[in-house]
Amino acid sequence: MPFLVGPTQPAIQVFLLRARSGTKMKLSLFSFMDNQSIFQYSWEFLPKKWVHKMKRSEHGNRSYTNTDYPFPLLCFLKWHTYTRVQVSIDICGVDHPSRKRRFEVVHNLPSTRYNSRVRVQTSADEVTRISPVVSLFPSAGRWEREVWDMSGVSSINHPDLRRISTDYGFEGHPLRKDFPLSGYVEVRYDDPEKRVVSEPIEMTQEFRYFDFASPWEQRSDG
Repeated sequence: MPFLVGPTQPAIQVFLLRARSGTKMKLSLFSFMDNQSIFQYSWEFLPKKWVHKMKRSEHGNRSYTNTDYPFPLLCFLKWHTYTRVQVSIDICGVDHPSRKRRFEVVHNLPSTRYNSRVRVQTSADEVTRISPVVSLFPSAGRWEREVWDMSGVSSINHPDLRRISTDYGFEGHPLRKDFPLSGYVEVRYDDPEKRVVSEPIEMTQEFRYFDFASPWEQRSDG
């Protein structure tokens, strides 16, 4: 029975090959095990420093790792015979200002072969740069750009780390909890100049008088 499919990092191969001893009986039981058991069994091969903890729910499996090991962990999930996650459908950033590592980066990975989903979560601070996974999942390039644009979590040596959701010259990261709801500038179309202009936002507005009387409803006294 194949243990790994496709290329993977040599360190992962060596570790997994060493872990194969004494598992022949367990491998034969996979036909009777559900998807949750398959993922739980897969975690037994991983080093403890790769996965801090794992949670299982009706929405899928969730694993927590640190910023040094998301790439080898995702390699394992992609090439292991009993996980086979082939695409990254989403990477999102969550801001928790009260935490020491305030940003949580979540990778959403489905396994179409086993009809399962796994979420890999890692934490980072404002200066920590995470490892990009665009070389492993080409679809992740767009999501990593969005995480940097909206949350400010950058990737190391990303091939195309540019803003993707905000405008050119935008300053700040809108999904951070300390970003003001009103923003810093307002964008409007200027009719005399026939173009879109950006101006510093003003909270105070000039007094405006509204006359709701319709001229068609006004009647003369005569």
